[in-house]
Amino acid sequence: MDINIFKHLGMVGGDDNGGYYFRDAVSTDDGAVVIVSAPWAVTSADGEGASYAPDAIIDASTTIGLYDAVTEVSIEGRVATAEIDYDIQESSQQLGADAGKVLSHIEDGGSVSGDFFGRKLARINTGFRHMHASVARDVARYASQGKIVGIVGGDHSVSFGAIRAISECCEGVGVLFLDAHCDMGGDSRIFDYSHRSIARNILEEIPAVSHVTMVGVRDCVERDVLELRKCDRASLFLAESLAAARFGGRTWRECCADVIATLPQTVYVSMDVDVLAPDCCPNTVRPVPGGLSFDEVAFLLGEIAASGRRIVGFDVTEVVPKLQSGADALVGARMLAKLCAASLKSAQNR
Repeated sequence: MDINIFKHLGMVGGDDNGGYYFRDAVSTDDGAVVIVSAPWAVTSADGEGASYAPDAIIDASTTIGLYDAVTEVSIEGRVATAEIDYDIQESSQQLGADAGKVLSHIEDGGSVSGDFFGRKLARINTGFRHMHASVARDVARYASQGKIVGIVGGDHSVSFGAIRAISECCEGVGVLFLDAHCDMGGDSRIFDYSHRSIARNILEEIPAVSHVTMVGVRDCVERDVLELRKCDRASLFLAESLAAARFGGRTWRECCADVIATLPQTVYVSMDVDVLAPDCCPNTVRPVPGGLSFDEVAFLLGEIAASGRRIVGFDVTEVVPKLQSGADALVGARMLAKLCAASLKSAQNR
């Protein structure tokens, strides 16, 4: 099933890109980077909006220059697009409706212990596991061939299957987790998996991940922060703390060095676009004032490559495209290009 609602309705782009990121028709056999799309957004507050991000970012990527002058890397002819499984999007839309009913029921004081909502909850949890397995299969297929694998979500929950597959192919991989939120589930956790508990799922269920370094967090629950600070597999760099360091005279390069020092030699970069200042992606569902600039994130990626570490995989999630404006999709496409370039640059560190 081929659904590109943004192209059908005449959104941004307009070039016939054939459904390829960066209008690059290189095969998955020949590409150094393979982009896997995961159009899933079951528990996001926007409903299904983020599930349309892959199509919108593909369209927006037609306007992106393919040479990164900072890293001196061209991504032209090096980025392959895996076939998009639109069954994931269809399942997301169906289960998203169920998730909305469950959440509304709980907000009204209800319980999921009964048969009706209990069955809905079980169906949602099963759907997540199927989605994770599908993404993991695709990622494992390409990672086992030595490819750099990127994921375009969907919401941040899609990262779980990708990171699990990467951790099985790349021993001791660490995760650079760029997000405005801790994503540890907060004080209440309804679903086994969601975009709000992805960090906890990684730490609890993927022991092969050696370390999770969180950067840009600025919307927290006390219990989560205390737990992360006690965890020897996690490091927390709050956005406000990074800003305070800058105000105190430290350079962003020095701050990046502190972040990178916590990472092992192989790195997976997981990015929720709400890590950026809200004006970068104005349609972000849970915007938080403050945050990192686009240039700060791009610089951090370049510094990882310059440090001798290798970026073996990455994701861009939580882009919510709107028909009225192509800004969010354009930022997502531009960040995707930066991730591709930094990863290709880091591949020289073998």
